[in-house]
Order: sequence, then C-alpha cells, then structure tokens
Amino acid sequence: MSSGRVGRFMAYPQKHTRPVPAEVSEPYRQDYIEACRVLDDSAKASAALSRRNLQAVLRDQAGTKSKDLFDQIEEVVNSGRVPSHIAEDLHAVRNIGNFAAHTTKSTTTGAIVDVEAGEAEWNLDVLDLLFDFYFVQPAVSAKRKAELNKKLKDAGKPQLA
Repeated sequence: MSSGRVGRFMAYPQKHTRPVPAEVSEPYRQDYIEACRVLDDSAKASAALSRRNLQAVLRDQAGTKSKDLFDQIEEVVNSGRVPSHIAEDLHAVRNIGNFAAHTTKSTTTGAIVDVEAGEAEWNLDVLDLLFDFYFVQPAVSAKRKAELNKKLKDAGKPQLA
C-alpha cells in the first residue's frame, strides 16, 4: 500500500550544443543532431550514428560506389576530391567507427576497446568539416556568384556561367 507521498522527479531536456548549418539537408541534419544528443550518455552510440552519417554523406555527396566505409574512404581519399586535412581525419573516423560498430579487443590487455567521448567528438568534428565542404561552401559560392551576376547584368556585362 502506498504511503500517499508522491515522489519528485526532475527531468532536463537533452542538450544539443553543436549547431548544424542551415545548408545541411535531411537526413544528415537529424542524424547529426541525434549523435550530438546521445554523446554525453553514450560515446559509442554517438560514434555509431556519426559513422552512419559519414557513410551517407560520402555516398550521396562524394558519389562513392563502395558499400563499406573503409572502401568509401579509400575512394574519396584516392580521388583527391577532398582537402588533405579532411582525408586524414576520415581515416581516423573509420577507425573510431569500427570500435563503435564491432567488438574489438586490446591485444595488450584483452579488454574490449570502447569509444571514448573525445573520439566521438572527433567524429562530429569531421562531419562538421564535411558539411562545410559539401554544403556550406558551395552555397556561399553560389550566393556570391548570383550577386555578381546580378551586378554584371545590371551593368550590361556578360554574366558568369
């Protein structure tokens, strides 16, 4: 039988402190937000979501044909289509993502290697770089070009193609 007392429970909304640029479209936006929201509770879950998001970006934006992340990263890196600092970070994310997606044991201690919060954050940082490269900078360039073309048109000059 209950004592008549009602317990109190204080709930706080999950925070999402990393902004997503407006130029980033769905489903990348939602996966990124979810990876950010779970970061404090589970670095492993955040890394797994980031890895999935990375695969989608590489498939859809970089045009990779491979099915697994290792091969997708190799395609992008070998194509030279991304700056070298992004290429280097892509390899790191692949390794971190493997810790999240597959059970890996330390060859030294035999303990299962888990994803740490800093590594999951690194995944999000690399997604930030890719979002800037594939979404933000092209939008900035298109806006500048449109503004210049308007000015050229108003001046009776040929516009940029």
